[in-house]
Amino acid sequence: MAEAAIEVREVYKVFGGGARQPRALAMLRAGAAKQEVQARMGCHVGLAGVDMALPAGRISCIMGLSGSGKSTLVRHLNRLIEPSAGKILIGGRDILRLDAAGLRQLRRHIVSMVFQGFGLMPHLDVLENVAFGLRARGDGAGRAQHAAQDWLERVGLQGYARSYPDELSGGMRQRVGLARALAMDSEIVLMDEPFSALDPLIRRDLQEQLQGLQRSLRKTIVFVTHDIDEALGLGQHIVILRDGRVEQAGTPDDIRDRPASPFVAEFMRARGPGWSPPAPGADAER
Repeated sequence: MAEAAIEVREVYKVFGGGARQPRALAMLRAGAAKQEVQARMGCHVGLAGVDMALPAGRISCIMGLSGSGKSTLVRHLNRLIEPSAGKILIGGRDILRLDAAGLRQLRRHIVSMVFQGFGLMPHLDVLENVAFGLRARGDGAGRAQHAAQDWLERVGLQGYARSYPDELSGGMRQRVGLARALAMDSEIVLMDEPFSALDPLIRRDLQEQLQGLQRSLRKTIVFVTHDIDEALGLGQHIVILRDGRVEQAGTPDDIRDRPASPFVAEFMRARGPGWSPPAPGADAER
Protein backbone atom coordinates (compact mmCIF):
# COMPACT_ATOMS: atom_id res chain seq x y z
CA MET A 1 0.00 0.00 0.00
CA ALA A 2 1.14 3.59 -0.63
CA GLU A 3 2.40 5.72 2.25
CA ALA A 4 -0.40 6.29 4.76
CA ALA A 5 -1.86 9.79 4.93
CA ILE A 6 -4.24 8.90 7.77
CA GLU A 7 -3.79 6.35 10.55
CA VAL A 8 -6.55 5.47 12.99
CA ARG A 9 -5.37 3.50 15.99
CA GLU A 10 -7.75 1.74 18.38
CA VAL A 11 -10.40 4.46 18.15
CA TYR A 12 -13.53 4.01 20.27
CA LYS A 13 -16.57 6.23 20.48
CA VAL A 14 -19.26 5.69 23.11
CA PHE A 15 -22.19 8.10 23.22
CA GLY A 16 -24.03 8.50 26.52
CA GLY A 17 -23.84 6.08 29.41
CA GLY A 18 -22.62 8.68 31.91
CA ALA A 19 -20.47 7.16 34.62
CA ARG A 20 -20.76 3.75 32.96
CA GLN A 21 -18.75 4.82 29.91
CA PRO A 22 -15.42 3.48 31.28
CA ARG A 23 -17.06 0.09 31.87
CA ALA A 24 -18.49 0.17 28.34
CA LEU A 25 -15.02 0.85 26.93
CA ALA A 26 -13.55 -1.97 29.02
CA MET A 27 -16.17 -4.37 27.68
CA LEU A 28 -15.48 -3.35 24.09
CA ARG A 29 -11.73 -3.75 24.57
CA ALA A 30 -12.37 -7.22 25.98
CA GLY A 31 -14.21 -8.13 22.77
CA ALA A 32 -17.86 -7.72 23.81
CA ALA A 33 -20.29 -7.13 20.96
CA LYS A 34 -21.72 -3.68 20.36
CA GLN A 35 -25.26 -4.87 21.05
CA GLU A 36 -24.32 -6.41 24.40
CA VAL A 37 -22.51 -3.29 25.55
CA GLN A 38 -25.41 -1.05 24.59
CA ALA A 39 -27.96 -3.25 26.34
CA ARG A 40 -25.98 -3.54 29.58
CA MET A 41 -24.50 -0.04 29.81
CA GLY A 42 -27.34 2.09 28.44
CA CYS A 43 -25.12 3.79 25.88
CA HIS A 44 -24.68 3.87 22.12
CA VAL A 45 -21.49 2.47 20.59
CA GLY A 46 -20.36 4.41 17.53
CA LEU A 47 -16.89 2.91 17.10
CA ALA A 48 -15.55 -0.19 18.80
CA GLY A 49 -11.79 -0.11 18.26
CA VAL A 50 -11.15 0.97 14.66
CA ASP A 51 -7.67 0.35 13.29
CA MET A 52 -6.94 1.42 9.73
CA ALA A 53 -4.41 3.19 7.51
CA LEU A 54 -5.53 5.14 4.44
CA PRO A 55 -3.03 5.69 1.60
CA ALA A 56 -1.96 9.12 0.43
CA GLY A 57 -3.12 10.38 -2.95
CA ARG A 58 -5.83 7.74 -3.37
CA ILE A 59 -9.61 7.44 -3.00
CA SER A 60 -10.41 5.33 0.05
CA CYS A 61 -14.03 4.23 0.43
CA ILE A 62 -15.45 3.63 3.90
CA MET A 63 -18.56 1.51 3.66
CA GLY A 64 -20.95 -0.58 5.71
CA LEU A 65 -24.59 -0.97 6.60
CA SER A 66 -26.57 1.78 8.29
CA GLY A 67 -25.33 2.07 11.88
CA SER A 68 -21.93 0.52 11.13
CA GLY A 69 -20.11 3.70 12.20
CA LYS A 70 -18.89 4.99 8.83
CA SER A 71 -20.19 8.58 9.16
CA THR A 72 -19.12 8.67 12.80
CA LEU A 73 -15.65 7.57 11.77
CA VAL A 74 -15.17 10.15 9.01
CA ARG A 75 -16.24 12.95 11.37
CA HIS A 76 -13.41 11.95 13.69
CA LEU A 77 -10.88 12.73 10.95
CA ASN A 78 -11.42 16.48 11.32
CA ARG A 79 -12.54 16.27 14.96
CA LEU A 80 -16.15 17.17 14.39
CA ILE A 81 -16.56 14.26 16.80
CA GLU A 82 -14.07 13.59 19.59
CA PRO A 83 -13.22 9.93 20.29
CA SER A 84 -13.67 8.27 23.66
CA ALA A 85 -10.24 6.66 23.26
CA GLY A 86 -7.55 6.12 20.64
CA LYS A 87 -5.26 8.06 18.30
CA ILE A 88 -5.78 9.67 14.89
CA LEU A 89 -2.63 10.55 12.96
CA ILE A 90 -2.54 12.76 9.87
CA GLY A 91 0.89 13.06 8.32
CA GLY A 92 2.25 11.31 11.41
CA ARG A 93 0.82 13.91 13.82
CA ASP A 94 -1.82 13.01 16.39
CA ILE A 95 -4.59 15.50 15.68
CA LEU A 96 -6.18 14.79 19.07
CA ARG A 97 -3.32 16.74 20.65
CA LEU A 98 -4.03 19.89 18.64
CA ASP A 99 -5.10 22.99 20.52
CA ALA A 100 -7.81 25.33 19.18
CA ALA A 101 -5.37 27.15 16.90
CA GLY A 102 -3.96 23.90 15.55
CA LEU A 103 -7.44 22.56 14.91
CA ARG A 104 -8.34 25.70 12.94
CA GLN A 105 -5.19 25.22 10.88
CA LEU A 106 -6.14 21.59 10.22
CA ARG A 107 -9.61 22.50 8.97
CA ARG A 108 -8.51 25.50 6.93
CA HIS A 109 -5.49 24.03 5.16
CA ILE A 110 -5.24 20.24 5.54
CA VAL A 111 -8.73 18.69 5.69
CA SER A 112 -11.90 19.83 3.90
CA MET A 113 -15.30 18.14 3.78
CA VAL A 114 -18.24 17.57 1.44
CA PHE A 115 -21.48 16.83 3.31
CA GLN A 116 -24.35 14.57 2.27
CA GLY A 117 -26.89 17.37 2.66
CA PHE A 118 -24.84 19.81 0.50
CA GLY A 119 -24.33 22.22 3.44
CA LEU A 120 -24.78 25.32 1.27
CA MET A 121 -25.77 28.67 2.73
CA PRO A 122 -29.06 29.78 1.14
CA HIS A 123 -28.41 33.51 1.55
CA LEU A 124 -25.16 33.32 -0.45
CA ASP A 125 -24.98 32.88 -4.21
CA VAL A 126 -23.04 30.01 -5.77
CA LEU A 127 -19.78 31.93 -6.15
CA GLU A 128 -19.96 33.17 -2.56
CA ASN A 129 -20.65 29.64 -1.31
CA VAL A 130 -17.60 28.27 -3.08
CA ALA A 131 -15.42 31.15 -1.89
CA PHE A 132 -16.71 30.99 1.70
CA GLY A 133 -14.04 28.70 3.13
CA LEU A 134 -11.27 30.66 1.44
CA ARG A 135 -12.56 33.95 2.85
CA ALA A 136 -13.02 32.39 6.31
CA ARG A 137 -9.37 31.37 6.44
CA GLY A 138 -8.24 34.85 5.46
CA ASP A 139 -7.73 34.79 1.70
CA GLY A 140 -8.35 38.13 0.00
CA ALA A 141 -11.65 38.70 -1.78
CA GLY A 142 -10.11 38.84 -5.26
CA ARG A 143 -8.07 35.68 -4.81
CA ALA A 144 -10.99 33.79 -3.27
CA GLN A 145 -13.39 34.76 -6.04
CA HIS A 146 -10.88 33.87 -8.75
CA ALA A 147 -10.33 30.41 -7.24
CA ALA A 148 -14.08 29.93 -6.77
CA GLN A 149 -14.80 30.84 -10.40
CA ASP A 150 -12.09 28.46 -11.60
CA TRP A 151 -13.56 25.57 -9.64
CA LEU A 152 -17.09 26.30 -10.78
CA GLU A 153 -15.86 25.92 -14.34
CA ARG A 154 -14.01 22.70 -13.49
CA VAL A 155 -17.17 21.10 -12.08
CA GLY A 156 -19.28 22.25 -15.03
CA LEU A 157 -21.14 25.15 -13.41
CA GLN A 158 -19.89 28.06 -15.49
CA GLY A 159 -22.71 30.55 -15.85
CA TYR A 160 -24.24 29.78 -12.44
CA ALA A 161 -21.99 31.95 -10.26
CA ARG A 162 -24.77 34.40 -9.34
CA SER A 163 -27.52 31.81 -8.91
CA TYR A 164 -28.69 30.83 -5.43
CA PRO A 165 -28.81 27.26 -4.07
CA ASP A 166 -32.61 27.04 -4.22
CA GLU A 167 -32.41 27.73 -7.96
CA LEU A 168 -30.25 24.66 -8.60
CA SER A 169 -31.02 20.96 -8.94
CA GLY A 170 -29.72 18.50 -6.36
CA GLY A 171 -26.87 17.41 -8.61
CA MET A 172 -25.86 21.01 -9.25
CA ARG A 173 -25.91 21.81 -5.52
CA GLN A 174 -23.65 18.85 -4.88
CA ARG A 175 -21.25 20.13 -7.54
CA VAL A 176 -21.15 23.43 -5.63
CA GLY A 177 -20.28 21.53 -2.45
CA LEU A 178 -17.55 19.64 -4.29
CA ALA A 179 -16.14 22.86 -5.77
CA ARG A 180 -16.13 24.50 -2.34
CA ALA A 181 -14.13 21.65 -0.80
CA LEU A 182 -11.65 21.39 -3.68
CA ALA A 183 -11.14 25.16 -3.84
CA MET A 184 -9.56 24.95 -0.39
CA ASP A 185 -6.72 22.95 -2.00
CA SER A 186 -6.45 20.84 1.15
CA GLU A 187 -4.41 17.65 1.22
CA ILE A 188 -7.37 15.55 2.38
CA VAL A 189 -11.01 15.72 1.28
CA LEU A 190 -13.67 13.96 3.37
CA MET A 191 -16.89 13.07 1.54
CA ASP A 192 -19.78 11.73 3.61
CA GLU A 193 -22.18 9.92 1.26
CA PRO A 194 -22.13 12.95 -1.05
CA PHE A 195 -24.06 11.35 -3.91
CA SER A 196 -26.51 9.11 -2.04
CA ALA A 197 -29.54 11.43 -2.39
CA LEU A 198 -29.12 11.88 -6.14
CA ASP A 199 -30.82 10.15 -9.04
CA PRO A 200 -28.79 7.24 -10.48
CA LEU A 201 -27.79 8.98 -13.73
CA ILE A 202 -26.71 12.17 -11.95
CA ARG A 203 -24.89 10.08 -9.37
CA ARG A 204 -22.98 8.19 -12.06
CA ASP A 205 -22.07 11.48 -13.77
CA LEU A 206 -20.65 12.91 -10.53
CA GLN A 207 -18.73 9.70 -9.82
CA GLU A 208 -17.10 9.94 -13.23
CA GLN A 209 -16.36 13.63 -12.72
CA LEU A 210 -14.74 12.92 -9.37
CA GLN A 211 -12.57 10.23 -10.92
CA GLY A 212 -11.55 12.59 -13.71
CA LEU A 213 -10.61 15.34 -11.27
CA GLN A 214 -8.69 12.90 -9.10
CA ARG A 215 -6.50 11.81 -12.00
CA SER A 216 -4.99 15.30 -12.04
CA LEU A 217 -5.39 16.30 -8.38
CA ARG A 218 -4.10 13.15 -6.63
CA LYS A 219 -5.78 14.19 -3.39
CA THR A 220 -6.28 11.88 -0.43
CA ILE A 221 -10.04 11.38 -0.57
CA VAL A 222 -12.06 9.56 2.09
CA PHE A 223 -15.41 8.69 0.56
CA VAL A 224 -18.19 7.29 2.74
CA THR A 225 -20.81 5.13 1.04
CA HIS A 226 -23.25 2.33 1.85
CA ASP A 227 -23.17 1.14 -1.77
CA ILE A 228 -20.70 -1.64 -2.61
CA ASP A 229 -20.97 -0.87 -6.34
CA GLU A 230 -19.96 2.75 -5.69
CA ALA A 231 -17.08 1.64 -3.47
CA LEU A 232 -15.76 -0.83 -6.03
CA GLY A 233 -16.12 1.71 -8.83
CA LEU A 234 -14.46 4.63 -7.05
CA GLY A 235 -12.19 3.19 -4.40
CA GLN A 236 -8.56 2.27 -4.73
CA HIS A 237 -8.67 1.23 -1.09
CA ILE A 238 -11.83 -0.01 0.67
CA VAL A 239 -12.62 -0.33 4.38
CA ILE A 240 -15.74 -2.26 5.35
CA LEU A 241 -17.14 -1.55 8.81
CA ARG A 242 -19.48 -3.73 10.84
CA ASP A 243 -20.83 -2.73 14.24
CA GLY A 244 -18.11 -0.12 14.71
CA ARG A 245 -15.20 -2.39 13.82
CA VAL A 246 -13.19 -2.99 10.65
CA GLU A 247 -14.41 -6.18 9.00
CA GLN A 248 -11.95 -6.02 6.09
CA ALA A 249 -9.67 -3.50 4.41
CA GLY A 250 -7.86 -3.77 1.10
CA THR A 251 -7.96 -3.14 -2.62
CA PRO A 252 -11.12 -3.67 -4.68
CA ASP A 253 -9.61 -6.98 -5.84
CA ASP A 254 -9.08 -8.05 -2.21
CA ILE A 255 -12.67 -7.26 -1.27
CA ARG A 256 -14.18 -8.74 -4.42
CA ASP A 257 -12.06 -11.87 -4.80
CA ARG A 258 -10.86 -12.63 -1.27
CA PRO A 259 -13.63 -11.72 1.20
CA ALA A 260 -12.35 -12.09 4.75
CA SER A 261 -15.66 -13.19 6.27
CA PRO A 262 -19.14 -14.45 5.35
CA PHE A 263 -20.38 -10.90 6.02
CA VAL A 264 -18.13 -9.45 3.28
CA ALA A 265 -18.95 -12.31 0.94
CA GLU A 266 -22.65 -11.50 1.36
CA PHE A 267 -21.95 -7.90 0.40
CA MET A 268 -20.42 -9.17 -2.83
CA ARG A 269 -23.40 -11.39 -3.58
CA ALA A 270 -25.78 -8.48 -2.96
CA ARG A 271 -24.18 -6.05 -5.40
CA GLY A 272 -26.46 -4.58 -8.03
CA PRO A 273 -27.16 -6.23 -11.40
CA GLY A 274 -25.60 -3.30 -13.26
CA TRP A 275 -22.18 -3.84 -11.70
CA SER A 276 -19.35 -5.11 -13.87
CA PRO A 277 -15.68 -5.63 -13.01
CA PRO A 278 -13.19 -2.95 -14.06
CA ALA A 279 -11.19 -3.37 -17.24
CA PRO A 280 -7.82 -5.13 -16.85
CA GLY A 281 -5.30 -2.75 -15.34
CA ALA A 282 -7.94 -0.24 -14.24
CA ASP A 283 -7.01 -0.54 -10.57
CA ALA A 284 -3.39 0.24 -11.36
CA GLU A 285 -4.36 3.33 -13.33
CA ARG A 286 -6.69 4.80 -10.71
